[in-house]
Amino acid sequence: MKNGHTTRQKAPAGRYALLDELRGLDLVSMMLYHACWDMMFLFGIWMDWYAGMPGRLWQQSICWVFILLSGFCVPLGHHTLKRGAQVFAAGALVTAVTLLFMPEDRVVFGVLTFLGSAMLLTGLLEPLLKKIPPAAGLAVSAVLFALTYHLDERWLGFGGLRLALPDAWYANYFTAFFGFLPFDFYSTDYFALLPWLFLFWAGYFLHGVVGRARMEPLRRSVCPALGWMGRHSLVLYLLHQPVIYAVLTVWAMIFR
Repeated sequence: MKNGHTTRQKAPAGRYALLDELRGLDLVSMMLYHACWDMMFLFGIWMDWYAGMPGRLWQQSICWVFILLSGFCVPLGHHTLKRGAQVFAAGALVTAVTLLFMPEDRVVFGVLTFLGSAMLLTGLLEPLLKKIPPAAGLAVSAVLFALTYHLDERWLGFGGLRLALPDAWYANYFTAFFGFLPFDFYSTDYFALLPWLFLFWAGYFLHGVVGRARMEPLRRSVCPALGWMGRHSLVLYLLHQPVIYAVLTVWAMIFR
């Protein structure tokens, strides 16, 4: 309250609060999703809906929003390469920890590795990307994302249009990084460079289509707590799984 009137909080200088808050909301959704995953696969609490289409749609909604939003926010930053290196290193840390302590639930080429790679590539290619008209870039990125969405199933296309890809392309872990995973590849969290780079770039070009002038309403804050989470999403991502596992372990000890 100020002078007898309610006021809506603004974001920290230069930030678009609603973008931070959308990222924070998506982070909460992801934490709940991972809590359900732990309950099912680590604590043996089966949930039919989670194993079926509702769980699949939930998972896809989380990653689509997160990746699109990450691409959308690239033009707002000034250190894309540095940020990409940090996120990639965090992904490498997650891979190392899971391989050492829980290899049966290892994370290889997870979402952090992908996001770091996408930021690094975008930072390197940004002089070229800036020359592409935003509307054209968005349209082409969306089409390429749709065409490559089933790359892990060894075909390109969508609907009834399919082009089978050679098995020789799906050779090893190196090819898996790009989206061509061999049959013996396993990871509990897998986001290859393709098709997801095109969704990231769709977000990047969407920023140009929207334009800064129309983004001004996004500076107003609706839920500061979610905004705080959005601004610290990397740290919270790294911490949330150990915390969730600890909470569920205590719960199981008390109630089971």
